[in-house]
Amino acid sequence: MASRQYSHRSHDGTANTSCSDTEDEPKLALSQFYPYIRCALCCGFLIDATTITECLHTFCKCCIVKHFFCSNKCPTCSIVVHQTQPLYNIRPDRQLQDIVYKMVPFLEEFERERMSNFYKERGLPVPKSVVFPPQVPVVWKKQKKDIFPSSVFTMPPELNVSLLLEFVGAEEGICGYKLLERRYVCVSGEATIRHVELFIRKKMDLCHTCQVDIVCGDHLLNHSQLLKDIQNSVGKDALQDGLLVLHFGLVRPSQS
Repeated sequence: MASRQYSHRSHDGTANTSCSDTEDEPKLALSQFYPYIRCALCCGFLIDATTITECLHTFCKCCIVKHFFCSNKCPTCSIVVHQTQPLYNIRPDRQLQDIVYKMVPFLEEFERERMSNFYKERGLPVPKSVVFPPQVPVVWKKQKKDIFPSSVFTMPPELNVSLLLEFVGAEEGICGYKLLERRYVCVSGEATIRHVELFIRKKMDLCHTCQVDIVCGDHLLNHSQLLKDIQNSVGKDALQDGLLVLHFGLVRPSQS
């Protein structure tokens, strides 16, 4: 029987509509979510979802690890993840993996069985993480908050200064440099302006004859200044959403 729709008009003249309980809610095809739950490298559903912290693109863990053996760039956007150790800048995304397992029926069970067979065929002990738990009735209990994994992108406490590096340009005659891909950087407060300059030089492929001037607010900074001291002294005028803003430009060394 077709569902009926009833409407009546309230005292203020607006229409109120109610649907019968038999009307089904709209359903979306799983294929519409493929761009978010499939790995761009293997084109399969994400397994051990792992995210690159530089650009937040996510892949299967085994896929991205293999990719980094021959390249240090993100397969999706081609950003340089790390010049020498790209594996330092990846993190497991457990929340996304849980979503994939909930959206794709039997995927988690199939993957555990496949991993278990992998170890058994090679005569290796099966890790506890892939052993099937005994089939017992599921009883939902209220669990303590502290057993849940912490945020995937929790920042180590020693990286306590967040920088925004703004490139203001180069003097005439300076050319051949690359643009800075990473403007947002988390570093230790014990780092100096010299460390920031070395980072800029490496990322922009600057020649030794090019000088880097770094400014915070209206102050030209010297190499020995600590970032934590600068952050404590500049005040709120040089901060942007909690980030220490450093402007830098490329100049030719002064002739003495």
